[in-house]
Amino acid sequence: MTFAFASDKMNPQTAANAAHQGGRTVKNRQGRLGYFFPVMFVFNMAANFVHPVTPAIIVELRLNDYMFGLALAAMMLFNFLFSPLWGKLAGHLSSKTILLICGAGYALGQIFFGIARTELQFLLARMFAGIFIGGCYTAFLTYTVNVSTPENRGRNLAVNAAVNSVSASFGYFVGGMLGEINIFYPVWLQAATLSSMGLLLFLGCEDDRRPGIKLEKLTLRACNPFGAILQCRAYLTKALVFLFAAYGLGNLGYIAFEQCFNFYLRDQFLLTSGYNGIIKAGLGIISIISNATLCMWILRKEKVSPYIAGVMGVCTAAMLGVILFENVVPFILVNVLFFAFYFVSVPLMQNRAAVLGEGEGSNLVMGAFNAMKSFGSIFGSALAGFLYEWTLKMPFVFGCAAFALAALMAVQLARTEKR
Repeated sequence: MTFAFASDKMNPQTAANAAHQGGRTVKNRQGRLGYFFPVMFVFNMAANFVHPVTPAIIVELRLNDYMFGLALAAMMLFNFLFSPLWGKLAGHLSSKTILLICGAGYALGQIFFGIARTELQFLLARMFAGIFIGGCYTAFLTYTVNVSTPENRGRNLAVNAAVNSVSASFGYFVGGMLGEINIFYPVWLQAATLSSMGLLLFLGCEDDRRPGIKLEKLTLRACNPFGAILQCRAYLTKALVFLFAAYGLGNLGYIAFEQCFNFYLRDQFLLTSGYNGIIKAGLGIISIISNATLCMWILRKEKVSPYIAGVMGVCTAAMLGVILFENVVPFILVNVLFFAFYFVSVPLMQNRAAVLGEGEGSNLVMGAFNAMKSFGSIFGSALAGFLYEWTLKMPFVFGCAAFALAALMAVQLARTEKR
């Protein structure tokens, strides 16, 4: 996929606005996004190396089935709790320094994961990794916002979301193929790649700190994730509330579905990690095509919200097919449809949040928007494991219901914006 990055040039008015906001000069605000996004792509690929082999590791170590969901929930909980801290530290240290620290910490957490042999050790390893994952993805978002002009911020955020979505599928492929040799090889490759990409981001990216801006003191209250969400209330419009609800419900359904998808392929169809990786890579290619065509076509429309509702509606219909089909071929085909449209929905909603949240509270709005994803990841992954223990298709039923509600919220968003 070829991404068209935002132009580094600013008109005089934009330059004046940047100076007023304490931003850097035109020369220093280029951001090197042409370097940043490819390295971020490899980093995010590595973050997904272990996912296709996790079911095999759980089976080999004879852990309970629910561990595939509970372990991710533990990681995402600590991601959520520590993200505001890393966001505050980024202002003091720069986003690239946070990426250096958190890349090394995330890598160490994966080493702990690789040597874990009990359920408690698994959970502790995922919690440790979650502390630093929060820093990585907060810094990715912060850097993208800080080096973008107001005119191009929404587009660059859409590219950020697309890079995250597409690279994950290719990470599955690499991890799945390597897992055919040894299920622990992806763990060690992941640790090495995360730490090295963190170093490359530190060496190649700009210092995005903004001189002239008075930084808030680092206190427990300032870094409280729930407090950060509450501060956003003053900037929330009715349209943003519906958008947040659609995004949170969609992510809740996606995580519950996606976590079971990997385990279901191995548990019910007896597919190895290699097949899992090939399937996810194929889905990644489909998502590249859908993002380069459908997503970019929608972004050029004057009114995007009705299309968001339509995309979420297609995801709901595809999820119904996942529930109904029992044979592997039709099951995979409806999954192709689901993933293609879900990957389109993410940059559309993230871009819409950037547009609707523009202004004085934009950072708070984007922080709260990202928190909705964390909530969905925590509860979706935890529920996935326990629902799967109850009935094999129950996580898919839950995901379908979540997407139906998300589609309804998107319809309300479109109606609100129309009025």
